Amino acid sequence: MKYTGPKAKICRRFGINIYGADKYDKVLQHKPQPAGKGPRDRLGRKSEYATQLLEKQKVRLIYGLSEKQFRRIYEESSKSKVGPTGDMIKQFLERRSDNVIYRAGFAMTRMQSRQFISHGLFLLNGRRITIPSYRVKVGDVLTLRTKNANSQVFNEIVAAHEKLMPPGWMKVDSSKFSIEIIAIPESEMAEQAIDVRQVIEFYSRN
Repeated sequence: MKYTGPKAKICRRFGINIYGADKYDKVLQHKPQPAGKGPRDRLGRKSEYATQLLEKQKVRLIYGLSEKQFRRIYEESSKSKVGPTGDMIKQFLERRSDNVIYRAGFAMTRMQSRQFISHGLFLLNGRRITIPSYRVKVGDVLTLRTKNANSQVFNEIVAAHEKLMPPGWMKVDSSKFSIEIIAIPESEMAEQAIDVRQVIEFYSRN
């Protein structure tokens, strides 16, 4: 079931900015402890299963995936002969087109980038793309549609990300709103706030 409650509550639960928007950083600065818990409350030691479940949920929420989508990524990664399961999970998550738009600095959150792609605002190799889960490959080029390039929304987003350093596996041209995939993302270039080892252990026992 998709969560529709307060997102600040989720960020406080995990202790990190799950959604990426600046306002949640401010929430965590003022209220770092989970909702309903005081700074001195003892939360107790979680079981191994609970820890693994929590990490799996955290990764899902960070990338905005359903349980079905995430399990499919795990299963594909575990069968891959290209690299270790953990590395492949990170790679497949990072190569999602909605994540690419976000990591390039053309969206404030992954949720926003997913909306941009779903509404057909970007082109993939010159053709309109509407599938956020599309997995980019080396040589792919994502560009903002010409009619949207002068949008105040995108200009404000780029201005807000002026000092952002996109990951090294993509070449970003903010003036042209273009992203070229120049390499396959390696594990250390992926989202660092996740522990895929816990995810693997969770799915392997179920």
